[in-house]
Amino acid sequence: MRPNLIAGLDIGTTKTVAVIGELTGEPRRNPGLKILGVGQARTTGVRGERVTNLEETTESIRAAIQEAELMAGVEVDRVFAGLSGEHVRAWSSMGVVAVQDDEITPGDVNRVHEVARAVALPPDQEMLHAIPVEYIVDHQRGIKDPVGMSGTRLEAEVYLVTCSATAAGNIRKAVTRAGYGVQEVVLEALGTARGVLTEDEKEVGAAMVEVGGTTTDLAIYYEGKLRHIAILPVGGQTVTQDLVKGLSIPFHEAHKAKEQHGAASAQFVDPQETVEVPGPAPGQTRHVARELIAHICEQRLDELFGLVQKELEEQGLTDKLGAGVVLTGGSAAMPGLVELAQQVFAAPVRLGVPAEGLSGLADAVARPRFAAATGLALWGTERFAETGEGASTLTSGVAAKVMAWIKEFF
Repeated sequence: MRPNLIAGLDIGTTKTVAVIGELTGEPRRNPGLKILGVGQARTTGVRGERVTNLEETTESIRAAIQEAELMAGVEVDRVFAGLSGEHVRAWSSMGVVAVQDDEITPGDVNRVHEVARAVALPPDQEMLHAIPVEYIVDHQRGIKDPVGMSGTRLEAEVYLVTCSATAAGNIRKAVTRAGYGVQEVVLEALGTARGVLTEDEKEVGAAMVEVGGTTTDLAIYYEGKLRHIAILPVGGQTVTQDLVKGLSIPFHEAHKAKEQHGAASAQFVDPQETVEVPGPAPGQTRHVARELIAHICEQRLDELFGLVQKELEEQGLTDKLGAGVVLTGGSAAMPGLVELAQQVFAAPVRLGVPAEGLSGLADAVARPRFAAATGLALWGTERFAETGEGASTLTSGVAAKVMAWIKEFF
């Protein structure tokens, strides 16, 4: 029996990915994650990072998790599910309390968190995360853990993340209908950053840029702290739509052409190379220069990175990124993308794949498209270390699925 299993679930616009791992080491102190299985399925029923067809999304989730369970030889009963989209909002909030006994206690820390979280939210929004950034004791800044320190005034800067209550509710409902529980809905950018950024990069300063299907997620860290989150409304499907127009082919054929022949710069393809695409009539084909596909991809991706650069400049973060930019996501593996990003950002750029803290079948998830699901599982290991909650057990999986099914239908 494996008593501590953690599952991450990434419900993207084009694919759904599930990663199952087993907690290793000292789970409550220094947890690691042994990768046991990974599964993926084509996503249907999701548009613009929102669930639009509950039944289709449910089937995608069930297929991805069951494939991961089959590979792992185990069953899970709950997942850490990712969420993204333009509906996400994030900002810093300050809390201040008076210290009661001249020595800061965990109760004082809890109180200052409550004060920082006490913001009025619109009825259609829910609080997703409240992440402590730093503490200030009697005007002394930069404190990571104030418990036990002497002082009379405690302040906390907390980074708040909210999302559409409807979007989060539909994710929970789809996972429940698939026969699993949702331990926590996690902002996907935070999970992905957990999977691909090292602690040294977070300290020196790094930007995680995840190029997804319809959005590009941005998470900025420096001095070891989360500093900024942004969700930009462009992604890999924008490139596909340009190929539809530029090549006059159906969307699914444009997606195939991007996956098989795309490049982020024309200099990475042979000018004489041609590829076969559908012709104007059914059953007909024609040849187009691969260089043309690369030109179309390069123009749109250059624009996408330009939007990221503009966001960094507006937030005053361009000079904070000592470790540069880490690219990941399903579209990040395109040839030439790292080189194009280096030109736009004028900074070091690397491809981000999950690696740190992993063992077992770690090579099975060492790809950008698995970064989000793996990062969500790693997020779950940290939550278990903090709270002792969130892990599945091998023996409880079937019972939990039956209970979830009963609750859903009765």
